[in-house]
Amino acid sequence: MTAPRPKTEKARFDLSEIKKLVELIERSPISEFELVEKDLRIRISKNGSAPLTGAGMPVPISAPVPVPLSAPAVMAPPAPLSPPSTEAPPQKLLEVKSPMVGTFYRAPSPDAEPYVRIGDNVEPGKVLCIVEAMKLMNELESEVRGRIAEILVENAQPVEFGQILFRIDTSAA
Repeated sequence: MTAPRPKTEKARFDLSEIKKLVELIERSPISEFELVEKDLRIRISKNGSAPLTGAGMPVPISAPVPVPLSAPAVMAPPAPLSPPSTEAPPQKLLEVKSPMVGTFYRAPSPDAEPYVRIGDNVEPGKVLCIVEAMKLMNELESEVRGRIAEILVENAQPVEFGQILFRIDTSAA
């Protein structure tokens, strides 16, 4: 017979899990993250202060690197007026942003064709991608008519709330 477990179990994370978490935060636009689980508290901040773990040990995060300011740009003289060109009208790009934090999927399954590719025409209601959040698959649909100009996220990559996923050229409608 085994001894009964104590009623208060301590949360345990190994160092590799914490390192993965730090790397994920460093690559994301998040500036601060805090995880509280049972008696463990992990706080990661990109603002230069050393975050603390449950035992009060600092977690190393690389400090921001100062970037030298460039010299102010010199305005070029205005170009001479030229006859109207026969070029295409300027693009009107609409940014499609992620409505939630999750994982971006371009297709309904790993072996299926992507919902859209660059250059595809879309209509309102056309499924663009799936954002998985907490094991729920959320289809993201186009709200406009246009052409896919850019896809800014790789398949199966994590996305943040408000992150731009697609740019749709609405002038191509």
